[in-house]
Amino acid sequence: MKVISQIKLPVEKEMELFEKKFFQSMSSNVALLNRITHYIVNRKGKQMRPMFVFLVAKMVSGGTVNERTYRGASVIELIHTATLVHDDVVDDSNRRRGFFSINALWKNKIAVLVGDYLLSKGLLLSIDNNDFDLLKIISVAVREMSEGELLQIEKARRLDITEEVYYEIIRQKTATLIAACCSLGAASVKPDSDDMIKMRRFGELIGMAFQIKDDLFDYGEAQIGKPTGIDIKEQKMTLPLIYTLNNCSSKEKSWLINSVKRHNKDKKRVKEVIEFVKTNGGLEYAEQKMTEFQQEALLLLEEYPASTYRDSLELMVNYVIERKK
Repeated sequence: MKVISQIKLPVEKEMELFEKKFFQSMSSNVALLNRITHYIVNRKGKQMRPMFVFLVAKMVSGGTVNERTYRGASVIELIHTATLVHDDVVDDSNRRRGFFSINALWKNKIAVLVGDYLLSKGLLLSIDNNDFDLLKIISVAVREMSEGELLQIEKARRLDITEEVYYEIIRQKTATLIAACCSLGAASVKPDSDDMIKMRRFGELIGMAFQIKDDLFDYGEAQIGKPTGIDIKEQKMTLPLIYTLNNCSSKEKSWLINSVKRHNKDKKRVKEVIEFVKTNGGLEYAEQKMTEFQQEALLLLEEYPASTYRDSLELMVNYVIERKK
């Protein structure tokens, strides 16, 4: 059995019902919108976010979920989908998960409007049901994701990233959404509880480990759907590169910065940068940090009684750092 199917097992029924509810929450009177949202729903990914919501809710409550849990999972997915649609416009990207992106099929103007529509649908789903606590969790995540993206853009111009700034960028860009899913799962069944804070931290740790794993793929040989060295070409400062920059001679440092700034389209030079990072311990250091985040996340789970939900979350934590793409 595939790892994802195994993780999903204890919340399979919830996930099936969620899909129906999620599709309903997207519906509109405009035929064009329905055509586009139908296209989105039929090309869904692994649906990790709703899985986190349901698994956490069931783990902290001893096996129960409620309507708030379903609404929370739908809101997260609506708002996440909106950000992806907008991201593809920002990045001028024509593909998403191997399929054409919305902007590639329907042009930028429609894609931006669809993103806005999904965002407002998510907000209204919470407001109409007085789920203001859940709405706050999600709104904070959206604010942080935007800040993280802008901080990364600002820093990429000068390439003056410290390890601390890097962690702040990935915490906001990647980890905050997973943190929101876990916090929201706990909040849906146990509002104003310590579990919300604990699970937020749990999600944050998984998100950090997930992003470092992504950074490592940039240096790997495996076929993962994006070519090796793409982060260097895009002048993204990742952990292996930051560590290497901070632990080499000033001459090597200026060669590295010059390579990323001015020769990032030169395939031979990018390859040399990758080799330099590998031989100077950049990958080992990033792997060590990733494992630290993973171990801290597993420790948080140990505070809960053994259950199939906890087992699935443990599997999820390990999958994040062992995945091949």
